[in-house]
Amino acid sequence: MKSRVKNMAEVSFINPLSDEGRSIIREYGDLNQIFDVDESLIDICTHTLNQRISDDALIPKSYAELAMKRIQWAIEKKNNKNFTQAEFEYLANGDLFKQDVVTFHILCQAIAIQFNTGSRETRLFIESQGTLILERLAKIPPMARADIIDEVLDEIKTDGAIHWKSLRDIVASKKLKLTDLLIDDGDIILQQEDFLYRFGDEFTDRSPERMYNILIGDSVKEQIISRLIMQKTEEYINRIKEMSQRIEIHPAIIKIGEDLKEFIPEEISKYNQYYAGSGGIYGSVQAGKLNPDAFPPCIKATVEGVSSGGRNDAIVLLLTSFASYARLYPRIFASDETVKVSDMDPDLSITENEILPLIFDAADNCTPPLFDDQPQEKINIISKLGFGMHERVDINHEGETKWYTPMSCEKIKIHLPNLCHPDKSCKGINNPLSCYGRKKYQLDQEAPKE
Repeated sequence: MKSRVKNMAEVSFINPLSDEGRSIIREYGDLNQIFDVDESLIDICTHTLNQRISDDALIPKSYAELAMKRIQWAIEKKNNKNFTQAEFEYLANGDLFKQDVVTFHILCQAIAIQFNTGSRETRLFIESQGTLILERLAKIPPMARADIIDEVLDEIKTDGAIHWKSLRDIVASKKLKLTDLLIDDGDIILQQEDFLYRFGDEFTDRSPERMYNILIGDSVKEQIISRLIMQKTEEYINRIKEMSQRIEIHPAIIKIGEDLKEFIPEEISKYNQYYAGSGGIYGSVQAGKLNPDAFPPCIKATVEGVSSGGRNDAIVLLLTSFASYARLYPRIFASDETVKVSDMDPDLSITENEILPLIFDAADNCTPPLFDDQPQEKINIISKLGFGMHERVDINHEGETKWYTPMSCEKIKIHLPNLCHPDKSCKGINNPLSCYGRKKYQLDQEAPKE
């Protein structure tokens, strides 16, 4: 391995799935010790530059606590407007690389056995790993960073090259543009050696090395490394989940998984309350059981049954989005968050037992019943909930399509005029979900207190 300068991170601190990382795991030993107090871990965390140590609870005392702190960091960084980096500064300390690698693998295994591969919890961990990689790279001095980036790229390249198709997700996220990449025969050219081999003879009036520095920047490499390690982390979790059906899981991993199942929703609930409205004169409406008495006229008419001609749009576009958001996330129009159904309904039990039955009953109330002559509309309903073109909701398909937000009153007037018969509850409202939120709040206030 290359000699390392001060402050230069180990390859495994950036890529815990590296050969170096696997070697650390093999040498670690008995997993039962992850719950034991580790003085070395405490010492490194306590002496990390800029780490806040005023509260003893900020410092993890064991590998198990470090695992929970990593998840807490991910949740707070994403949700806490008053997030304090100084409380988690040790996560960027390269001296912690061995403890970090072990913790990473513990979390991958615990998450694989406890949660579905497309769950909120799994996505949280994978996305946080990508963020952590970028933050760690940013703290390495530029010259040392260039060396570590090349070392990491050497290991994560597949068959000697990275194909542009492997980066479709990051391009779609707009964090990277295809025009930022130098592509040759489908392969992304990132390293100087590869660039000079392919294009060295093309430059006669200027230095090929200088052209490499101009055309291929470190920021592009960092984004690619982050994305590819996220992808490999997801693949690793999937492999563990498959293997868990055939092998016995260590009790320590099972315990961490059970702890995460309680810890994650408890932490997230501190920041995401899922309230409707923005605290105006009608206060706020909490997500909860649907109240049909609060449905606006267009929704009541749809639930009672729509005649031929408007059935499809009424059930698939109007009711599906309304019922799902009204039940799970009524504050969507007061929020700038991007959410999925499983963020509020992790095991999809509410979706399957409350939301879909309401939609399917309304479809059966149509004249003629919608699914009798158009059974494919069941798939379209699943699609509008964000679960792709499938016959049932499945967490592993979530994200294949978008969870559609409710139609506006204006669109209902245009596309479903027969359903739009405003009453006094619609006054000053531009969306049926807002109407429902206001009416439900008023009914809740009028209800006798127990």
